[in-house]
Amino acid sequence: MDAPGSMIARLFDRASGETMIAIAGIPCATVMNAADVERIIEAVEDELEAFIPPVALRSYA
Repeated sequence: MDAPGSMIARLFDRASGETMIAIAGIPCATVMNAADVERIIEAVEDELEAFIPPVALRSYA
C-alpha cells in the first residue's frame, strides 16, 4: 500500500530488476471482498493490455 486507502501494483523485469509498469492509486482497504479484488485485477489487466514495451524490449516478444 502506498497510502491508507490505495496501493501501487508493479510489474518487474526479473532479469534487470527494472519496473516495467507501475499502476498507482488503486483503491484498496486492509480487508477487501472478492468484488474489490476482482476490480483491482481488472485494472491491472487493462493497463497490461494498453502497455507498449520500450523498443529495447520488443525483441524479446
